[in-house]
This record gives sequence, C-alpha cells and structure tokens, in this order.
Amino acid sequence: LDKDMLNGGRQVQGVLRGFDPFMNLVMDDCLEMAPGGIQNTIGMVVIRGNSIIMLEALERV
Repeated sequence: LDKDMLNGGRQVQGVLRGFDPFMNLVMDDCLEMAPGGIQNTIGMVVIRGNSIIMLEALERV
C-alpha cells in the first residue's frame, strides 16, 4: 500500500501497480481523501508525476 499527497491538499491511498521515468503512477484500489474529510473509493487511477508532492510506502518493501 502507498499513500500519496497531491497538490491542492488531496491525498490518495492504494496499491502501486506501476510507474514510469516521469513518476506517473498507476494505482489500484484507490481511496481519495479530500481536504474536507470526504473519502471516495475511485478504483484504478493514473496520477501525473508533476502533481505528486510526497509518496509514502505504508508497508515495508
């Protein structure tokens, strides 16, 4: 499991499935945590590398 902080105060948590040299990520089973405390299940997503502020591994690799 990974947790990403994105620009705009958004956060997503899910399973990292892939990435590329530009740090674009493919994540599965994603949960979006909006600034107001609202959580949305969004499934599989592609996140552009330039919108990622921080990346954290939630399990030991």
